[in-house]
Amino acid sequence: MHEQICRRISNELNIPEPQVRQTAALLDEGNTIPFVARYRKEMTGGLSDEAIRRLSERLLHYRNLEQKRLDVLRLIEAQGALTPELAARVEAAATVTELDDLYRPFRPKRRTRATAAREKGLEPLALAIMAGDCDARAAAEGCVNPELGVPDAAAALQGAMDIIAEIVSDDAAVRKELRALFKGQGVIRAEKAETELHTYDDYAGYSEPAARIKPHRVLAINRGLKENALGLKIEIAEDACLGLIEKQLIKPGAAEPCRALLKASAADSYRRLIFPSLERETWSSLVEEAVAGAIGVFKENLKKRLLVPPVRQRRVMGWDPGFRTGCKLACVSETGALLAVATVYPTPPKNDREGAAAVVLRLLQEHRINCIAVGNGTASRESEQFIADLIKEHNLPLEYTIVNEAGASVYSASPLAGREFPALDVAERSAVSIARRLQDPLAELVKIDPKSIGVGQYQHDMPPKELEEALAGSVESCVNSVGVDLNTASAPLLSYVAGINKTVAERIVGYRGEKGSIKSRAELLAVPGLGPKVFRQCAGFLRLPESADYLERSAVHPESYDLGRRVMSELRIEPEHLGHPALIPDLTPAEIAGLAGRLGAGEPTLRDILDEFRKPGRDPREELPKPVFLKSVTGLEELKPGMVLMGIVRNIVDFGAFVDIGVHQDGLVHISEIADRYIKHPLEALQIEAVVPVKILSIDPVRHRISLSIKQAG
Repeated sequence: MHEQICRRISNELNIPEPQVRQTAALLDEGNTIPFVARYRKEMTGGLSDEAIRRLSERLLHYRNLEQKRLDVLRLIEAQGALTPELAARVEAAATVTELDDLYRPFRPKRRTRATAAREKGLEPLALAIMAGDCDARAAAEGCVNPELGVPDAAAALQGAMDIIAEIVSDDAAVRKELRALFKGQGVIRAEKAETELHTYDDYAGYSEPAARIKPHRVLAINRGLKENALGLKIEIAEDACLGLIEKQLIKPGAAEPCRALLKASAADSYRRLIFPSLERETWSSLVEEAVAGAIGVFKENLKKRLLVPPVRQRRVMGWDPGFRTGCKLACVSETGALLAVATVYPTPPKNDREGAAAVVLRLLQEHRINCIAVGNGTASRESEQFIADLIKEHNLPLEYTIVNEAGASVYSASPLAGREFPALDVAERSAVSIARRLQDPLAELVKIDPKSIGVGQYQHDMPPKELEEALAGSVESCVNSVGVDLNTASAPLLSYVAGINKTVAERIVGYRGEKGSIKSRAELLAVPGLGPKVFRQCAGFLRLPESADYLERSAVHPESYDLGRRVMSELRIEPEHLGHPALIPDLTPAEIAGLAGRLGAGEPTLRDILDEFRKPGRDPREELPKPVFLKSVTGLEELKPGMVLMGIVRNIVDFGAFVDIGVHQDGLVHISEIADRYIKHPLEALQIEAVVPVKILSIDPVRHRISLSIKQAG
C-alpha cells in the first residue's frame, strides 16, 4: 500500500517516485521538514521546503484514506454484507466521500420509515418492484397482515416505497452523479434575515452559480449564517435530478405499474432525503474549499510579512501613537536593547506639541537615534504629521517609516512581554515591539500568534487546529530559511527551529542565563532535553556569528564539518579566504562531480558548502524590497483621482490587495485592476510588502475609501 500511495503522490505532485519514497522514509524516521529540505538533498533530489510540506500533507491524506478504507471494509464485513463486488468498489474508491457513500447503506441509522417497513416484512415487495417484473398490486395484496401493521395493499405499497426511497438515497452511484450536478448546476441563494445588522446588506437577494461563486463570498455568507443574519438555500432543476435518479433506478422494460411506483419513490427520496443532505453537503464542500484557499493565502501573506528585510545598524525610536493616553516612545539600540521610554502628548486632546518636541529632540540626541518607526494604529496620522514637521523645522538627519503594528497589543499584554519588560506598562512594551519590528521583523513577530499579524481574511472563521498547523509550518519555514543566532534568539524564536519545542527552547535560554554565551554548537548537547536526535535536526539552523570557527558561523551542519575541511584541503582554500567570494573557486558541474567522487560526498551538499564558504549564513531576506523611509507626509485631502504614487502592499485577499500610500487609509486595488491580463488570484501578480506604483481612481472621504489601480499606473 505504501508503494501505491507513493505512486499517487508522484503523479499528483509531478515528483519522481524514487524521490517521493525516499522523502517519505526520511519523514517517517522523525526528521523535520526543514532538516530534510536543507541537509538531505541527495535523497530528496533537492526538493524545496514547500514541496516537501505538500508531499507530507498528501502522505498524511492518503494514509488517512487507507485507514478509512480498512475501517469501512471491517465494519461491512462485521455485518456479513461484504461481497466480492462491494469489496472491489471499496478498494477502488479514490476519496473519503466515495467511501462514505459506499458505507452509507450499512451505517447504523436512527429509526426511519424504511426501518418500520422492513420490520413489517415489506423488503421483498420493495425489491420485487425495483426488479420491475412483478404485478405490484397482487404482490402487495399478499403482504397484507393487520397484526404487523399492514392493513391493506395501499399500506404495503407505501411501506415498500419508503424502503425504495431509502435504498435510492443510500445508492453511491446516484449520490455521486447528483453531487456533481449540484456543484455544476446549483445556484446559491442568500437572503438577509430580519436584523438591524447592516454588515450583510450586500447579500440581500444575492444569488450566484455554485460553480462560479468566489471563495471570499462563500466565507462571508458562511459567517452570516453563523450569526443568523443570513439564510441560505441551493436551487437546482428538480427535473434534471429526478431524471438522473430514474435512469439509475428504473430498469429498461420494467412493467408500467412498477415504473409509476418507482417514479413516485424517486421523487420522495429526492425531496425528503437526498436534497436536504446534498444541499448541506454541497455548501460544506464549498466552505471547505474556500477555507483551504483562505489558509493558503494566509500562509503566503504571512511568509512574506515575516521575511521583510531587517533594518540593521540603526538606533530606532518606536512610536506607539495615541490620543488621550499620549504617544508612547521606546528607544532601542542596534541590537534591540531598550535604552529609554517616554510619553509625549502632541495629539488631541492635549496638543502639547512644544513639550513633545523637547522630549523627542532630547531622546534623539542622547541615544543617537537615526530612525523612527511609527505604528499605524490610532493617532498614527497625527503622529506622522508631527514627526514630519519636526524633521523639517529642525532640519534633522532623520527618517521615519510606518510599521504595521497588528498584534503589538497582543504581544505587549502577554506573559512573555511581562517577563521581558516587567517595569514597563503595556503601551511602552508595544512601542518597544514596534521598534524591534523594523530592526528584525521575523525575530519580533514570532512572539505573536500568527492569526494576530493581520495578513489573512476571515481567519476567525477558520478551523482553529487546521489554521494553527498551517501557519506554524509557514513560520517554521521562514525561521529555518533565515537561521537563528544561538546566543541572542528569544525562546519563541528558538521554538520554531527544526526539532526544538517550547520546553527545549526555554531550557536553551535558561542555560545561556546560567552559563553565559554558548561557545560551540556541540555545547548544545549539555542543555537538558537536547539529545543527539534533536541536535541533528536543529544544529545547522543555529548560528554563532561571533565564533572564531567559520563553520560555526555558517549553515554547514556539524555532521559535514569534516567534509568541509577536506574540501578546503582539496581546493587549497585557506581559513582567511572564507567569507570572500572572489577567493573561493567557482567549479563547473563536471568539477563538482569529480570532487564529490573523490570525497565520497553528494554533489548538492558540496555546492551548499561552497556557497557557505563564499558567504556564511546568507540571509534570503536581503534580496527582498527594503522598507520605505519618509521625511514628509501626504494628507488624504491632497490626493486627487489620476495621481500616480508609490505604495506598499499591506494585505492580499481573494478580491484584491490593500496598498498603503502613506495616508493611513490603505487603498483597495480590486483584482480586476492589478494586471493587464487575466489572473485568478492577486497572489499571481503581487506579494506582501511589495512596493508598487498605483493610480488613484476614486476617493470617498466620508467612508474613508480609496480605489486604486496598478495596471493603469504605468
